[in-house]
Amino acid sequence: MPDAHVQNVNPLDLIFRPRSVAIIGASTDPKKLGGLPIYFTKKRGYKGKLFPVNPGAAEVQGIPAFPNLKAIGEPVDCVVVAVPANLALKAMEDIAEARVPVAIVFTSGFAEVNEEGRLLQVKLLEIARQGGVRVVGPNSMGSYDLTSGFIAHFGSAFDHHNGQGWPRVAPLAIASQSGAVGSHLMVQLRERGIGLTKWISTGNQGDIDIAECIDYLAGDPDTQIIAAYLEGAPDGKRLVAALEKARRAKKPMVVLKVGASEAGAAAIATHTASLAGSDAAFDAVMKQHGVARARSLEEFADFTAAATTGLFPERPEAVIVSMSGGVAALMADAASATGLKLPPLPKGGQDTLKKIVSFAAVTNPIDTAAPGMADMGILARMMEVPLEHGYPAMVGFITHLPLTASLFDALKPKLVALRAKFPDRTIAFSCYTLPEHRAFFHENKFIAISDPWTTVAAVAALAQMRQALERAPAAAQPVPAAAPAPRDVGVGEVAAKQLLAALGIPVLPERLAKNAKAAADAAAALGLPAALKIASEDIPHKTEIGGVLLNVATPQAAAEGYDTLIARAKHAKPDARIDGVLVSPMLTGGVETILGLHRDAVVGPVVMFGIGGIFAEIYRDVAFLSPPFGKDDALKMIQSVRGWPLLAGARGRPKADVNAIADALVRLGAYAAKYGDQIESFDINPFVVRQEGKGAVALDALLIARNQTQQRH
Repeated sequence: MPDAHVQNVNPLDLIFRPRSVAIIGASTDPKKLGGLPIYFTKKRGYKGKLFPVNPGAAEVQGIPAFPNLKAIGEPVDCVVVAVPANLALKAMEDIAEARVPVAIVFTSGFAEVNEEGRLLQVKLLEIARQGGVRVVGPNSMGSYDLTSGFIAHFGSAFDHHNGQGWPRVAPLAIASQSGAVGSHLMVQLRERGIGLTKWISTGNQGDIDIAECIDYLAGDPDTQIIAAYLEGAPDGKRLVAALEKARRAKKPMVVLKVGASEAGAAAIATHTASLAGSDAAFDAVMKQHGVARARSLEEFADFTAAATTGLFPERPEAVIVSMSGGVAALMADAASATGLKLPPLPKGGQDTLKKIVSFAAVTNPIDTAAPGMADMGILARMMEVPLEHGYPAMVGFITHLPLTASLFDALKPKLVALRAKFPDRTIAFSCYTLPEHRAFFHENKFIAISDPWTTVAAVAALAQMRQALERAPAAAQPVPAAAPAPRDVGVGEVAAKQLLAALGIPVLPERLAKNAKAAADAAAALGLPAALKIASEDIPHKTEIGGVLLNVATPQAAAEGYDTLIARAKHAKPDARIDGVLVSPMLTGGVETILGLHRDAVVGPVVMFGIGGIFAEIYRDVAFLSPPFGKDDALKMIQSVRGWPLLAGARGRPKADVNAIADALVRLGAYAAKYGDQIESFDINPFVVRQEGKGAVALDALLIARNQTQQRH
């Protein structure tokens, strides 16, 4: 029966804070799948109405039960489905008939199992759609909100510690495609004294997915930090939009993702698709939106715990203070690998430290030597001095010192004083500690991580988060009215270059010759020497079949070159459709780069830049950005590739026109922001960059719109 209350309510509000809940498959046994939600929800003190649905019981766990949803006789905000797969379709029919707005489906045996299960899932979701029911799952471990007390969850973690396994309430939310991973993270954090408010497992993501959860949490006033685990995203553009919403709300995010993006690279004939066919694009987009990416479950917990301190370095710099020279070197390596700078301690600070321990290493990293291991006053002072000199973060290696009660008891008050003196600094310790000490570190907003490398990486991640969260939103540039949509662009190089010209990205003048005489005339008209290329939509990589001739010196040579290229194409690709030969003037000098646009399977449209030419896929020296972005972002992207010195004037080379590259990238990004969903891949390679002030020009291009993919393959 419809309820006006839920007409304009976000479905996730009804999942986390429902006024009334029905559990189909409710069990009288509080330890079974259908019994745990009732058991935990009662235990948590939920104030709404619970309606167990069990045709074989008059009551369930002390609550009156109903034979079916219809028998409840009043509106229900949310239904939990805890019945076997063979009964799930009937359950969803009942939910749709009762006009319940949301359902959480625990039931497994769907798309995660086999093709038969996938078809069953399709039927389940079709019933839900027809009835206006939003679905979490199937194959979900559910959700919970510790403030509302509704615990639609069947994990055992809350029964830890003799039934006192509840985390404390804190403004952290966990959204996980895998219920087991999400539950594991909650326990890891709980054991460190770190709590949360909301938790959700999307399971098979048949309807409500990770992107929708992040979008909701980005606007949720109870959530200030988001941790998410995902394996894939049905709609990459929606995922990126959710990340951007969280970034604009200044909510730090930590993400653990497994599985490299396949991105259809095997089915697409462009360099861009091949280069983006890993999780490099995902990694870049996470950094762009201020998301710290974890690589393991332990790092997932470490980075999330670090973010809960709420202290983010104002710049990516730190001082390392270590009780071990060897670990100091290891941490310096970690800083270099993660982009955390280690400026040397100013001379005044060095002189001060030398007075404390004359034989200590006092630049950065700082090695306290043996006195710092025995005298906690010396150790604390050697931490204090560099912070007095303005470092935004300190990473200290204090090994297993907290396990020695006398030493740690002596150190704790000094650390409390250090925090009071520097309340806004990020202070992290790599150490082994006892569970009872976790509260001390957390209450004083210290990061405590056992592994030295991860400790440095966590501080670097916090600094990157702050930079991204403080960046002003980028506005999409307008796309010229003359630029057609991808589906209206013809197939092949000529059409792709016409699109580039319409976007304001420079291309060389050229002509398509249909015979040898036309090739000779074109070469004479456009200027010699000339470049000739086979024109065929079925031969995207021309150099691999000898389909390019350079430095053609005379019209006669151009005519002969035409015949040569046609013959080579027919020999190499007998079935290829050949449009003719493209003739253009030769361009000498400059640096060959590659620009690209690709629809990644996880994060949607991404723009790529790298060192290009025929060896682009060998070098794999590329960077990515998610559109829209501005010129400053484009310039940083260009400077991030390993080949940047080639453009910056290394070894006496002339500086390249980097601004011309950035302008082209911004125009490509604007096109991607508007039409990215219609594109599989767009390759501009080579994009030759001339000397500073002289511009850049696209020599070759290939656009594959989504409606062209099946036509080509």
